[in-house]
Amino acid sequence: MQPFVSVIIPVRNEEKHIAGCIESVMSQTYPGTLFEVLLIDGMSEDNTREIIRGYSEKNPQIKMVDNQKKIVPSAMNAGLRAARGSIIIRMDAHSTYASDYVAKCVEMLEKVDADNVGGPIQTMPGNNTLIARAVALATSHPFGVGNSKFRTSNKAQYADTVTFGAFRREVFDRVGMFDERLERNQDIELNSRIRRAGGKIFLTPEIRSCYYNHATFRGLFRQNFRNGKWNVFTNSVCRHSLSIRHFVPLVFVSSLLGSALMALLFSPAFWMFLLVVLSYLAANIFFSIRAGRKSAGSMPFLPVAFLTLHLSYGIGSIAGILELKRWKQRQT
Repeated sequence: MQPFVSVIIPVRNEEKHIAGCIESVMSQTYPGTLFEVLLIDGMSEDNTREIIRGYSEKNPQIKMVDNQKKIVPSAMNAGLRAARGSIIIRMDAHSTYASDYVAKCVEMLEKVDADNVGGPIQTMPGNNTLIARAVALATSHPFGVGNSKFRTSNKAQYADTVTFGAFRREVFDRVGMFDERLERNQDIELNSRIRRAGGKIFLTPEIRSCYYNHATFRGLFRQNFRNGKWNVFTNSVCRHSLSIRHFVPLVFVSSLLGSALMALLFSPAFWMFLLVVLSYLAANIFFSIRAGRKSAGSMPFLPVAFLTLHLSYGIGSIAGILELKRWKQRQT
């Protein structure tokens, strides 16, 4: 017998994407009687709740659950408490899913030795502008995001984490639920706990989804500034959950600022600063040309996209270091 599946989708102010997300979930090949869709809404202030109600009134599979805390880990935990399924699939409202997504998740959980399975995301432009295409390319290229397998790989393999994972329900009984201290990186931290408990995470290109990225440099900066800051907070909670790639931008920005400060104090240090700048620019231009072949019109914007991504991430990490003590005090 096929297992009953609970799809949990954290939502907040997603009126632009929520209909496309729901439509893709409700177009699954998996039997409709064997899965439910729990949309955990963080008290949206746009038309998201009205759109969800419109769908739930027509389809009893769809339920909306309030998330008063308004953050993703509390949404996931609320969904877990409400879920009826023996399989839990975590989805994102900013995405659409292949018609066999749920079926493939169930198949892979039964087929491979893993506690969490997922697929690489195909990063899509937030709109049809050249800047949006450049942002999508930068956030799916190894120069932009390092060795993040769920963003850059199309090979079936065990991984440190996957996005939009599918879990057997008993995993949460064994390792606990999502850490509500972490507004970001809660999936990474949970997967770290799974691995430390002897579990495995499996990535396969057979599980397919499309993620719609920010369309502007400003949106890219804001997103990755927060990512960089929350990396520091996450590392203080669980030191083994993040990899080296999460802190490379911190090293880059620190070396840039450090060499610039030294150049102001000691003129010979100017050459160190120049070396850092020129080395980065050379690498940026090289990879921008290579990545830009996929979308020639966006090539002129790619160096700015890469630079925005790296600077915002590194500056965010510095901000996280400066705020860490105060953040820890708020957790007590």
